[in-house]
Amino acid sequence: MGESLLLITIVTLVILTIRRAKPVVLDTPVTIQRPGQYHMILAPQLNRAQTFIEQIAKQFLLSHPPKADLPSQYYEIRDPAVFAKGESAYLLAITLRDGMLYFQAINPQLKANDGDSHLKALNESADEALKKYPHSEPAEEQWGEKLRESVDTIARQLKITVKAL
Repeated sequence: MGESLLLITIVTLVILTIRRAKPVVLDTPVTIQRPGQYHMILAPQLNRAQTFIEQIAKQFLLSHPPKADLPSQYYEIRDPAVFAKGESAYLLAITLRDGMLYFQAINPQLKANDGDSHLKALNESADEALKKYPHSEPAEEQWGEKLRESVDTIARQLKITVKAL
């Protein structure tokens, strides 16, 4: 009797261990908010891009950006640590609205391999995500350059290839 109970317990533990070893696959977008700092929307499978994006935000926010707006900046990101549904890259939009950063990371469109289609899809995604955040005063262009420098600096540090779209 005790041997049967021990055997059942061991089999149960083995089954639970095997089931937990499966990787978690996210099929819905992930939204991460740090009030007053940034808002991030990551498409399914792009949760590993969080580290890169958070470091960009940290680098840029150290320069104390104004409570103003910058037009969206669009990038194609090639990061070997990020799986983007079989693609070799993902697309990232970064916008400054009222002093807060907004990031949208999406997978490339499967039908289109040209940069213009990617830019259009990313622009539409960013516009949709930013609808509920009102515009404020435009920031000086130097802040756009500081944002680009932050992206480039963090990409170099993490050995990630970034291409502006």
